[in-house]
Amino acid sequence: MIENSSLWVVTDVDGTLMDHSYDLTPARETIKLLQEFSIPVILCTSKTASEVKVIRKELNLTDPYIVENGAAIYGESLKKVDGEIILGEKYEILEKILNDISDEINYDLVPLNNISDQEATELTGLKGHSLELMRDRHWSMSFLNPPENKEKEINIICKRFKVEIFRGNRMSHMLSINSNKGKAINALKKYSNNPNIKIIGLGDSQNDLPLLLNSDYKIVIPSPNGPNLKLLESLKYQNFILATEPNGFGWKIEINKLINILKIKK
Repeated sequence: MIENSSLWVVTDVDGTLMDHSYDLTPARETIKLLQEFSIPVILCTSKTASEVKVIRKELNLTDPYIVENGAAIYGESLKKVDGEIILGEKYEILEKILNDISDEINYDLVPLNNISDQEATELTGLKGHSLELMRDRHWSMSFLNPPENKEKEINIICKRFKVEIFRGNRMSHMLSINSNKGKAINALKKYSNNPNIKIIGLGDSQNDLPLLLNSDYKIVIPSPNGPNLKLLESLKYQNFILATEPNGFGWKIEINKLINILKIKK
């Protein structure tokens, strides 16, 4: 389906497609509409493949999906590459790099997989089996946000280790320099062998910047407390749409507006 479509919707999940209580309700009808128009809905998220499989089943999605902040792409329809495109570095290697950076800056950068269940629940709202799915990470490293005054030093060291760090609203993510959400979009476009694809990209935080920069229609989704100001600053020289409502409500409104503007028909 992705090979035959001239328009893709590529969307972040947490804080964008749904709120942080994990409510997918506001976006459901619009996703059904996109499916009627044969427009792929490609989830592009920091979540693990295990987590996304649950969401795809709930939304009846069959399109490829981008996980771990662009470190890997999976999908039953990716038959030429055995269902996966791996761009990231192995978790164990990234964990070693995170420990080395911690030693250099004299501050413990704590992997999300190393905190207690209670701490993880307080941070993410996830419980029980959902925590197991969150920890099933293979190609990226999620860790607790460091103090902002450490970021410059960390980013300088990252260049030496050939990794990048993207700071989200609730946690940070370390990736190989060969992977991020934008690079994953481009890898999927290359796989589809369709150079004329237009991308509607939706995101809410700094780690969505590569996604938005590689989209033709850029939509920033605010939280109930307003948009991520760092993301807006990074996009100030770009044409983008700031949704009028938060989370899935804003997602639904702006997608429906674009469908009308682009005069998409069944």
